[in-house]
Amino acid sequence: MSDHSAEHAEPTIKTFNLVWVALLFFTAIEVFLAYIQLEPVTMLTILVGLSVIKAALIIAYFMHLKFERFSLFLTLFPMLIFCILLLFIWMPDSHRALTMRPPQ
Repeated sequence: MSDHSAEHAEPTIKTFNLVWVALLFFTAIEVFLAYIQLEPVTMLTILVGLSVIKAALIIAYFMHLKFERFSLFLTLFPMLIFCILLLFIWMPDSHRALTMRPPQ
């Protein structure tokens, strides 16, 4: 019989606390960026990057996907890429719709 604890490591309260503190830290950086004057492209790039990191931490630890089988990741990751590609496909239409509005 094999030991299942070696296969499926469970997170501890300390791990969850560290992730929570990291999320608070990233949120504080995002709030700080709102108060300083940066070039919009730079600020948005940093904000999107921090948001992706925060989303990855939430998905990995609080949704417990870090401790699932790799096959579940291989099922979900292509769908994420597909959804992002769909957003890029429809983005030009949303820009065109804004420019088609009649002047008020």
